Amino acid sequence: MMNYIEEIETKLKKHIKLEHLEIVDNSDKHKTHKFYSPGKLHLHLKIKSLYLKSISRINAQKLIMNILKDELKNKIHALQISIEK
Repeated sequence: MMNYIEEIETKLKKHIKLEHLEIVDNSDKHKTHKFYSPGKLHLHLKIKSLYLKSISRINAQKLIMNILKDELKNKIHALQISIEK
């Protein structure tokens, strides 16, 4: 699964100027949930980006979601996004 997370990191860094990005895989914490699927990820993006902080929170999240739209359809079940300066 780590290779897939590295692909997500590469994709985000290609499209957005980021000072720091940490991707936390929280999938194991959701194994007991009703709709848990072993093939789907629960991710938390911890992003440090002056650019994303310079635009509205909703536009920053829309940008990230648009970049990851294929992943959200196929591999990501839940995505938490934290953006700081």
